[in-house]
Amino acid sequence: MKIIIPFLTTVFLAAMSFAQEESASPPESTPPTTEEKASATVEETPASKPAEAAAPAAEKKAAPATAVTAAGKKEATTSTTAKPAAVAAAPSGKKMSADAAVKDNENRWEASYAAHDVSVAQSLVASDFVGVYWDGKVMSKSGVISEIKKDKDTYKSAKNDKLAVHSYGPNVAVVVGTAHEKGTAKDGKAFDRTFRFTDTWMLRNGQWQCVASQVMKLKG
Repeated sequence: MKIIIPFLTTVFLAAMSFAQEESASPPESTPPTTEEKASATVEETPASKPAEAAAPAAEKKAAPATAVTAAGKKEATTSTTAKPAAVAAAPSGKKMSADAAVKDNENRWEASYAAHDVSVAQSLVASDFVGVYWDGKVMSKSGVISEIKKDKDTYKSAKNDKLAVHSYGPNVAVVVGTAHEKGTAKDGKAFDRTFRFTDTWMLRNGQWQCVASQVMKLKG
């Protein structure tokens, strides 16, 4: 009996040891599972970071393309707006036609009588001018300027009517027209006179000048 009890005790202890070993074995298998999960997590995290970094890189690459496109549009807009500017500048550089130029000169010349301004005649009358005045006098340029200087009448108006321009080549034009003047003479009497004239103009050195004139009084 004494022998059986120690034997049973030994068997019981061995069984307990085996049971402890069996119960301890699951915890040993658990860490590998945790390591596998951890390794899986570690592998997923690096993969996601490059994906996130790739998106900004794509955006950076796309930005220069957009900038180039925008610059191209700006250049196209600049070239488009430059053309109307060039077209608008053309009329300012356009020369006045011969008809308009000589008519403008005639009107300035007639208005200069009312203002007693000899500078207009000095500019528009040629140095070799010859003219026949309304009273039959033959005049040179100096004679025309002298008549303006000694005129003491006060003018209410002095203007041309019915100017007709006849061109004879690019450098010669003849103007037939009527001048109508109103005002008060130096003696205090009112006047209302009308003249018919024929003026010959020549284009010299880019300027139209009167080289000959014939004047006849119709009224006043």
